[in-house]
Amino acid sequence: MSVRPGKRLGRAVPRRDGAAPGALGQPPAGPPAEAGRSGSSEPAVKPAAGLPAEPGRANSSEPPATAEPEERETSRPFIAARVDRAVARRLEAFARRLGWRDSVIGYTGYGTTGQLRVLARVVLAPDGKTWPRDRRDGSSREQRGWRNFFSLGCVERRARLRVGCRVLDVVTDRDGYLDLRVSGHGLAPGWHYVTIETADVPAARARVCVIGDDVTCGIVSDIDDTIIATHLPRPLIAAWNSFVVAESARLPVAGMAHFYKDLLRRHPGAPVFYISTGSWTTLPFVERFALRHGFPAGPMLLTDWGPTNTGWFRSGLKHKQDCLRSLARDFPRIRWWLIGDDGQHDPKTYTDFARRQPDHVAGLAIRELNPVEQVLAHGTWHELDVAVRPDPPDAAPQFRGPDGLVLWSQVAAHLDGNGAGPKPR
Repeated sequence: MSVRPGKRLGRAVPRRDGAAPGALGQPPAGPPAEAGRSGSSEPAVKPAAGLPAEPGRANSSEPPATAEPEERETSRPFIAARVDRAVARRLEAFARRLGWRDSVIGYTGYGTTGQLRVLARVVLAPDGKTWPRDRRDGSSREQRGWRNFFSLGCVERRARLRVGCRVLDVVTDRDGYLDLRVSGHGLAPGWHYVTIETADVPAARARVCVIGDDVTCGIVSDIDDTIIATHLPRPLIAAWNSFVVAESARLPVAGMAHFYKDLLRRHPGAPVFYISTGSWTTLPFVERFALRHGFPAGPMLLTDWGPTNTGWFRSGLKHKQDCLRSLARDFPRIRWWLIGDDGQHDPKTYTDFARRQPDHVAGLAIRELNPVEQVLAHGTWHELDVAVRPDPPDAAPQFRGPDGLVLWSQVAAHLDGNGAGPKPR
């Protein structure tokens, strides 16, 4: 699965001699080797010059940890990707001349006892501290929405990742992102921290959630107009809410936090994933919003709005489809509650996934926009994707309502076996 489709992501670079990685910024002891997945027909990616060739390990008697990139760059990226890299390199060089330093932003990762996905970004900041700056008393400082959209990633920056006792030398992509799958991490189910550091800054922490093999239920939730009342399809209002309004002025969708909490009471330990076509740069705001309004913690899988290796724009619909397929692959025992809204393409995306992967879907819960919101969203009185095929008799139940309270009342009745079927379209 790719959080950022079509774009080369951070990668680990192995050493053949199995030696521990050297100090950051120092060249490797031997020539770099190509790092491709074994058995893959795809071209291998050559590590950048000056990087070690295989991650070292703390104890040579233990099997080495491995890290696989989520995606690799094509042999000749699209012109927009090459321009993007060139511009980013010049901006980074200019910022470093002004004294800007590295700052590591750790995102919430996830995985199983066998493999872990680590997400992070290395950016430049005036004093190595990204926004929002904390107040003197240690509390978080509020910021206008526009600051959430602007950051300067470090192009192909070397970093060191520590997962438990494992140590891996990695390199970011052209926008500073790290997206790695690490096996052999040795972490037990539950919440843990990993650390990422560069030559400029000490180690920064990123949370990871290791999901046990006995978990059988989970939640997948959209963000915009599902937990945050952004009215995203309306460009002018969305721009005002996103760029001008202060964070504390953003409002949650009524009852959705209670819906998620009540559902988790029925399924203790169930993971919650938030999937959105929003930019990765807004993730710190979304995490603060979720904490402020009582939404359960969980990995947030966003995307990047820049060009891809194959075109000028990336597909938000494909991003969600890829995320769902990846969750089904990574957690074959889990059946998901898919929660979204009908302002964009959630109903069709979820329904198509439920038809293709019926064993991985427990039910669908769709928040309905009112007719005025639908008109402002896309110019018609009804949702964009109206089903053209009837659902099979054994299809996953689908529930619809204007807010979380109505949705939970229907889902609770279904779980209690009271005969309350999904609300008809």
